[in-house]
Amino acid sequence: MKFISWNIDSLNAALTSDSNRALLSRQVIDTIMKEDPDVIALQETKLPEKGPNKKHIEHLAEYFKGYAYVWRSSKQPARKSYAGTMFLYKEKYKPEVSYPNIDAPDTMDLEGRIITLDFGEFYLTQVYTPNAGDGLKRLKERQVWDQRYADYLAELDKDKPVLATGDYNVAHHEIDLAHPENNHQSAGFTDEERQGFTHLLSKGFTDSFRYIHGDVEGQYSWWAQRVRTSKINNSGWRIDYWLVSNRIADKINKSEMLDSGKRQDHTPIILDIDL
Repeated sequence: MKFISWNIDSLNAALTSDSNRALLSRQVIDTIMKEDPDVIALQETKLPEKGPNKKHIEHLAEYFKGYAYVWRSSKQPARKSYAGTMFLYKEKYKPEVSYPNIDAPDTMDLEGRIITLDFGEFYLTQVYTPNAGDGLKRLKERQVWDQRYADYLAELDKDKPVLATGDYNVAHHEIDLAHPENNHQSAGFTDEERQGFTHLLSKGFTDSFRYIHGDVEGQYSWWAQRVRTSKINNSGWRIDYWLVSNRIADKINKSEMLDSGKRQDHTPIILDIDL
């Protein structure tokens, strides 16, 4: 089966705007659809609390023909049109859907950050992990999130194998970003966040990209929009992952980034695995 995950940074804009960035986003959607994935996971959808409106629904049918979808949006008292996730899967599949809460701090459980699909033989779950924020103002809450999320995945794994994906907002090792020496106090590369990801993997999970590619360097999934030359110079971070239960790691055929062309920010990541 083939799976693709992408932090789209506003599905709302990608579907409804005519800005240059939205046009680039739709080109990335075309790239994804050419791969003919079984399932697409989208993070940071930024849809309204009530979900896709009529215009969204029309464009979803146009751009993702043949796919059913489920969504989860941020709801009050969390911020409006913030975060959010969506799964799109081929209409032939009928997974059981759940929208777990993990007893996270602050409003994190209300921000639409996790959806899980039960395919019978395995779980497929996606996450948009909270960012520690400017000045690391949300780092303590992020540490609690990391612990609770790791516990949640471990509970799923007790039942059946797990595929977990999303924007984890952490570069695990120094080879996972271009300039580690300048970023040890930056959100996404603090010791606390990296330790949280190490703890998650210790629960019985494999980073599929490293499983396939070893210690290869210079492979990233995100380039800062604020720095106009970040992608041209490949000054990026690898913060998006496909994780799999250790016991099915040997079934991985491919785990890599898709080319998102000129569009900065996140690029889609693909997992091909024999299930």
